[in-house]
Amino acid sequence: MEEGEVPRQPPKPASPPDEQSVAKANEAIAIRPKRGRLTLLSRRIYNALLYHSQRQGVDEPVYKLALSELIGDARFNSNNTELLKSHLRDMQATTIEWSTSGTGLKRWVSSQLLGTVTIEEQGRGRPCTITWRYPEEIRERLVKPLQYTRVLLEISGQMRSYPAAVLYEIGARYLSSPSRLSMREDVLWWAAVLTGRSDITEVDYRFLKRDVISKALAEIEALCEDFSLELIEHKRGRRIEEIQFRVQPKVQQRMGAADDPSRNVFDLELVGKLIALGLKQDEAQDLYATTDEGQLRSTLEHVEQRLRSQTLPALKSSAAYFKDALKKGYAGMKGAGEPTAAAPALLSPAQGRAGASLGTEDRMHRIRELWENDRMQKAKALYLEMPEAMQAEMRSRFEAERLAEIAAPIARAWRRDGPASRIAGTTFHRWLAQITWPEDPSDRVLLDFALAQGVAGM
Repeated sequence: MEEGEVPRQPPKPASPPDEQSVAKANEAIAIRPKRGRLTLLSRRIYNALLYHSQRQGVDEPVYKLALSELIGDARFNSNNTELLKSHLRDMQATTIEWSTSGTGLKRWVSSQLLGTVTIEEQGRGRPCTITWRYPEEIRERLVKPLQYTRVLLEISGQMRSYPAAVLYEIGARYLSSPSRLSMREDVLWWAAVLTGRSDITEVDYRFLKRDVISKALAEIEALCEDFSLELIEHKRGRRIEEIQFRVQPKVQQRMGAADDPSRNVFDLELVGKLIALGLKQDEAQDLYATTDEGQLRSTLEHVEQRLRSQTLPALKSSAAYFKDALKKGYAGMKGAGEPTAAAPALLSPAQGRAGASLGTEDRMHRIRELWENDRMQKAKALYLEMPEAMQAEMRSRFEAERLAEIAAPIARAWRRDGPASRIAGTTFHRWLAQITWPEDPSDRVLLDFALAQGVAGM
């Protein structure tokens, strides 16, 4: 192949749809960035790129795919190519270290996460394509790994936080290990791996456990059907210096567990409200992870009351006012957990700056996410209002049209609990929304939605 030549996309192998999994090299499971930052979306995109690279084969130095297919497999929920490009740039600018630990083997690798990427927009009516490369030194180990873990894209796409996505892959890796024990590393190493951040230089373990690890473990418990994880702490004197995780297979989910509200620890609705105020998605998730939940709710109620006031002047920035109110305790919370400032090692300086401006593309993407979530909730409400016979018809249609395409663990959850299953119910209601309102929203529709919801100033 000549230099710069774009390879032809090979035909896809006839593999069962529910086996849409990537053989992820064990070195790439626990990635510790040394520069830049990894996000939940960048990890999804990376897994989807790796999945298609492996289907096309290690002999291809350049890989090619329809952009729409990548967006679907990464659970991107947006056709915003500019936002996609920003995540690709982040991956190209991120220097990573891979850690491998096993019997008689320790390996250290420092590399770019992704090589050259090209997006070709060929004009109206013609498909948009993406081509990409990996650094040559690691390409074969990524595309045809000798030691790897099967990661299901559907399950990975269900995770709503970066730490949970990382722990899901670590759990999948060690589920078949005889000891079922993960790597044992120091607290600082785990903080970088679980947050995807390269700027962490010191960590207060109390806050890491409370704000990152515990929430991620609860999310794994709620969303993963195959296993749960147990935190193991190793002390030196009275100080916890190293941790690891034990993988515990789930034999059978207890009856009624899907309806147990205490399992819904990661409150996506609360995060959505923070985004609606104007916070960036990553910033809202980080704030949720490092702040007492009761304090967040109380401050949010205070800001909402302030916005409804007819006598006070309008706020220039709801997001800036919220962060200032949270910092200064306007809501008058007593007995709440330590404020965000108590965990400086887990917050970047940029997160403390009030009133950061959002780009137009980012705002539209966040409005699109809110619109998608609103549509899915409406589909759920619509289903509950249906007569029983129509509900049964919808379930049968879903099983005929969609069940064969979803991951096996989600299919098992559906067969056991139906729409009541937390993990399968989301897939069902998303499908119901798509068939009920199949048209893609225009920018005008999204802006009208934002105005109706009071989030146009995001």
